Amino acid sequence: MAEGGGRRAYIGSFTTAGGRGILSAAVDPDSGALTVLDVLSGLPDPSYLALSGDMLYAVSEAPDGAVAAYRLDGGRLEPSGPPVPVGRGPTYLSLHAGHLLTADYGSGSVTAVPLLAGGALADSASGVLRHQGSGPVPQRQEGPHAHQVQPDPSGRWVVSVDLGTDSVRVCALRDGTVRLHREIPMPAGSGPRHLAFHPDGNHAYVLNELTPTVTVCRWDAGAGALRPVGQTSVLPDRPVGDAYPSGIVVSPDGRFVWTATRGQDLLSVLAVEGAGLRPVAAVPCGGAWPRALALSEGFLYVANERSGNVTWFAPDRETGLPRRGGSVEAPAASCVVFG
Repeated sequence: MAEGGGRRAYIGSFTTAGGRGILSAAVDPDSGALTVLDVLSGLPDPSYLALSGDMLYAVSEAPDGAVAAYRLDGGRLEPSGPPVPVGRGPTYLSLHAGHLLTADYGSGSVTAVPLLAGGALADSASGVLRHQGSGPVPQRQEGPHAHQVQPDPSGRWVVSVDLGTDSVRVCALRDGTVRLHREIPMPAGSGPRHLAFHPDGNHAYVLNELTPTVTVCRWDAGAGALRPVGQTSVLPDRPVGDAYPSGIVVSPDGRFVWTATRGQDLLSVLAVEGAGLRPVAAVPCGGAWPRALALSEGFLYVANERSGNVTWFAPDRETGLPRRGGSVEAPAASCVVFG
């Protein structure tokens, strides 16, 4: 929380592409507008962030990947110990059962780092699960590339999404070790990137990077089983080439799914209809190369990497169509989180 009880946003970036580090911004509760207040530099490529209480965690998406923890002190970020090594090129992190989990794209692995009292990080990882396999697109799928890891809504399982192996892995975290429960194949050559759960806890949507589609799945938390039941294009009226979908979020009421597509610089609106999705529209994202999406207090935010800005939209409650509200400069923006 910011001083005076105001909300804050934290914006990650690629410092190797001109980013300044981790930006902190004030959030206007009425308009959703962001105003940059401060910057924390020093961590290379803090491309993905996660918040928990008064702690902010960041990956360092570098060849020799690491994670770092920061304490929120009066709205400012104070380092809480040195960065901790994880796998190569971590692209995502999440919190589960007293551990910080990272998806390591470069090494095709999931790493667990224990959290100490107060939220600081242990000085080393407690477990690493190395993915195995490849896919039919040799330029991108020569080996495993874990892109996302997160707990399921029940809190019983950890789900990792691998672009290189066209699969989603359901795992259990036990005694600091990530253990494979089952691996679910996705369509060959689809390149799954991110997964978002429906609020009902019984469905999940897998966004595919190599084919601009969403694979709709049923989720059985009791069995830890994910079952694909359909697939929907996010750009049904546009060419597939140079699309590269990136981010996906589900509305809190479960009626809409929004995705971002780089190359095309578009936001897609999909309506949830039973166990399927129906494309509604695609609108400009307000920048170039939208890398990540976030929802907060009724507003949809887009981190646009190549145009160096974060845009915000107010989605219509009935149609799901995003109405653009504004933009703030954020060089090489890669994600935005709220606290």
